[in-house]
Amino acid sequence: MEYDYLCPVCRGQLRVGDKLVFSAKTRDNEQGLVFLSPELGNYTTEHHPSFNMKEGEEYRYYCPICHGKLNFMENEKLVNIHMTDEKGDEFEIFFSGIAGEKCTYRIRNKELTAFGPDTERYKKYFDLPEEYRKYL
Repeated sequence: MEYDYLCPVCRGQLRVGDKLVFSAKTRDNEQGLVFLSPELGNYTTEHHPSFNMKEGEEYRYYCPICHGKLNFMENEKLVNIHMTDEKGDEFEIFFSGIAGEKCTYRIRNKELTAFGPDTERYKKYFDLPEEYRKYL
C-alpha cells in the first residue's frame, strides 16, 4: 500500500522513492538531512556521516520544501506530519524527535494506532483533552 506524506504547513510531498526526507537540527544548530522509512513502525534512519545523530538527543525537524517547523507546538518532542492513503483518507502522524526513541502514532477521527516499543512514553499525551496536553 502506497501512502503520501505531507508537510502540514505547505502540503508539500515529503516522500521521495522509498524514503521520507526531512531537514533536522540539534539544539547546538548542527544540521543535516534525515531519511526515514515511510513504513510505520520501521525506524531505519539514514543521514550523512558528518551529521552525527546521537541517541537520546532531541532534534528539531523541518520541511525540506518550505522549511516549516514540524515539531508539534504543544509537545516539541513529537514531530507532526500528515499521511494520505490510496482512498484519499488523511491521517495525522506523530513520531518522536528524540534519536533512538521508537514510537509512532497514527490518528484519524480521534482513533489512535500506536507503533513501536516506546509508545507508552507519549501515549498519555493523546489520552488527555487537547487543552491539557501543553502541560505534559
